[in-house]
Amino acid sequence: MPKVSVIVPVFNVEKYVGQCLESLINQTLKNIEIIIVNDGSTDKSLSICEEYARKDNRIRVYTKENGGLSSARNYGLQFVSSPYVGFVDSDDWVSENFYEVLYNSITVNDCDISATSAIRKHRNSQKYRFNYKQEVVCETLLDKIKTANIPKCCYVWNKLYKTDLVKNNLFTENSYYEDVLWLPNVIKQANRMVFVPNGLYYYRANANSIVKTRQTEKKELDFYNAQKSLIKFFDDNGIKLTEKQRSVTKKRIYLGNILIMKIKELNYTSCYYLFGFIPVCRLTKYPEVEAYHGKS
Repeated sequence: MPKVSVIVPVFNVEKYVGQCLESLINQTLKNIEIIIVNDGSTDKSLSICEEYARKDNRIRVYTKENGGLSSARNYGLQFVSSPYVGFVDSDDWVSENFYEVLYNSITVNDCDISATSAIRKHRNSQKYRFNYKQEVVCETLLDKIKTANIPKCCYVWNKLYKTDLVKNNLFTENSYYEDVLWLPNVIKQANRMVFVPNGLYYYRANANSIVKTRQTEKKELDFYNAQKSLIKFFDDNGIKLTEKQRSVTKKRIYLGNILIMKIKELNYTSCYYLFGFIPVCRLTKYPEVEAYHGKS
């Protein structure tokens, strides 16, 4: 039985999937299985994955109709045979010690989730999204949420999970920004969570990714609803948010690829920001309250 299963959803990433798979087959933790879910790719992604599978028997490739990232992750879970599972987006890659670091920390500390550092790569520049300096084990929800840097960073991929925990919390399908509420809910159910240095997940700021391509009405609505649901999660669990954290993006207006206007909502006030950061006006609209007229 492999120690770790890695699910890699694949959709039209022929430029990047090779680098992703190279980073996985060269892990210092050798006893892993790599589950590739081809989510209806129309480019050469599938043939590239199949070529890797022919060369490495730890790789298995499954193909399904296109259903989105969450659908592909859920589909891959049925093939997991190890006690721990992780997720890697097919346009990203990981350091060679990534899963060894996560596996050792989650088992030694008897945790349900382990997490490590992540770097955002954009062309020739890079910036840490997380940079853990020392090992930290968290047990309370507040400590886990704060150390994971939620709500700012609801990322699934820089972590390793107990398989049963994930199988009992499938991803919401047919929705963009599915990670935003999934991760806090799973973290809440984890008894213990460990954060460790040394491993690195490289997140590619890819202009072709699902959430970075042209905005649609559905994307805007899904993003808005995800933010509102996350605020409700914090309120329900007695975790305070700053005013900035409670302000949600209601709409983004683009001219081509240029952000012209961002509309943020806080309670009953909408704030308009030119180019996403220059405040131009605030509009407040309170809900109508019907007067109650008692009978004489």
